[in-house]
Parts: sequence; structure tokens; C-alpha cells
Amino acid sequence: MDIRHLTYFLEVARLKSFTKASQSLYVSQPTISKMVKNLEDELGVQLFYRNGRQVEMTDAGQTMYTQASEITQSFQNLTSELNDLMNVKKGHIRIGLPPMIGSSFFPNVMGEFRQQYPDVTFQLVEHGSIKVEEGVEDGSLDIGVIVLPANDKIFHTYTIIKENMKLVTHPSHPMAGREEVHLADLREESFIFFREDFVLHSRILNECMNAGFRPNVIYETSQWDFISEMVAENLGIGLLPERICRDLDPEKVKVISLNPSIPWHLGVIWRKDRYLSFAAREWLKHTKSYVWDAE
Repeated sequence: MDIRHLTYFLEVARLKSFTKASQSLYVSQPTISKMVKNLEDELGVQLFYRNGRQVEMTDAGQTMYTQASEITQSFQNLTSELNDLMNVKKGHIRIGLPPMIGSSFFPNVMGEFRQQYPDVTFQLVEHGSIKVEEGVEDGSLDIGVIVLPANDKIFHTYTIIKENMKLVTHPSHPMAGREEVHLADLREESFIFFREDFVLHSRILNECMNAGFRPNVIYETSQWDFISEMVAENLGIGLLPERICRDLDPEKVKVISLNPSIPWHLGVIWRKDRYLSFAAREWLKHTKSYVWDAE
């Protein structure tokens, strides 16, 4: 028995006809009939019976159909993976990432990877971590970049950034001259938050609640630059990742450490139980190398 026997059997079962199967496979009908007969002899069962002008599967044939379908699908998966090995320079990768990281971190990563693999294309989808995680889980994204932690029962994960959140205020704010601010001291402040579909929304909210107060949120947004601009207009305070704060204009906003600190750990995730193309795996390897070199 080989994969051709199973392929011919499945096509006869699908079309319920040796003649139609031979036409579909561009193989002579005697060849199809011989292959199926050899299969029956090897297994010691009858796979088909005639029903008028059609052929129908026997009970043994139906069992064979289920198993043969899985075997041929596995063979196709194997072929695809081997083709990936031969064609790593081509491929398409769907990546979800937070808006704040898309502009400040990944252009360099993507640029270096494209130099090595110019024919690999990307679809970059910007969402908060919650939606990115959902996209990787349902298969609409191959890889996601999210604020950790992630569900380790579903995802493979590695960390690319370990930083803390920082308080951002207007230069005229009474706390602007401090090096460190206790979170509890912000209970009377007006906050500019990320939207609810961002992990940082619930993360900051929970930290404030743990400090004994519910923050007064006056604006919510998906864009970190909107938060910094609103702070620069003295419309409230914001909490932003350290990496973002490095690019802010010190003449317009002041960056202050928080006590207790609020961690901001960014990681890459992909499904444990789903095939990942060789091009995508090369991108993961490249990203790991890039981050380690950067640190």
C-alpha cells in the first residue's frame, strides 16, 4: 500500500464512480480498478459495492475513508513543510501588534529581516493585546506581540522587552520635579487611559485599586501619542511604557518613576497546536536575536 492507493480510493469514494475518478485523476480506469482491487486484497475486505450506475462504500470502506483522509492530509502537511524548507525566502506572515510598539520598535526588526528575505511579505494588524491574542488563538494571525502574561496552555511565548510604566505629567504639574511618585498620591488626578481592549487599561486600573482608589478617567484612546499630547496640553496625567517615554519631548512633558512599579513585559506568542511556516519560524528566530543584541 502506498499513498497512490489511498488517493485513488478516496477519489472513487468521493465521485462514486471508477470512470469519473479516472477522468479526475487523468489515469486509466483499469489502473484505478487494479489499485482498488490490490488494496482490497491487501486488507482482506471489500471496500465498494455497486448500486445501479454508482459504487457505494461498504462499512469497511467507510472506515477506510476516515483513516485514508487523515493519512493523505498528514502527507500533504508533510509535503508543505518540506516545501517550506526549500522555499524559506518566500512566504506571507500575519502579525498582530500593539500600536505603540509598531512605530517605535518593529520597523528596525522588519527592515533587517527584509534584507535577508526580500520576498517574504507581511500583514501587520495593529490592535490592543486582548484582540491580538484572540487573533492568534482563532488562527486569523500567525504571530502576536502582546503585553504578558499569556495563556501558556495555548501559546508558545518568549519575552522581548522587560520594562516598567512611567508617570507622564505636564511640566507645570506639582509633582513634575519629583524623581518618584507613589501611586496612591495620584488619587485626585485626572487620567488619560488606553482603551478597554488594551491590557494596560485593566493593568493600570487594578494597580490603582490596589493603591486604594479608583482613577478618574477622563479620556480613553488607542494611541500612545494622543496620551502624551493631551498631557502636554495639561489636560491630565498618563502612564506610558518606559520605551515610549524615551521619545517624548522633555520640554513638553515630564517623566517620573512610580512606586510601586507597574511592569510592562512584552512578548511574542504563537499557537502550540498549529503549524507555523518555516518563514514565520525564521522571523521568530530573527526577532529573538534582535532583542538579545539590543539588550
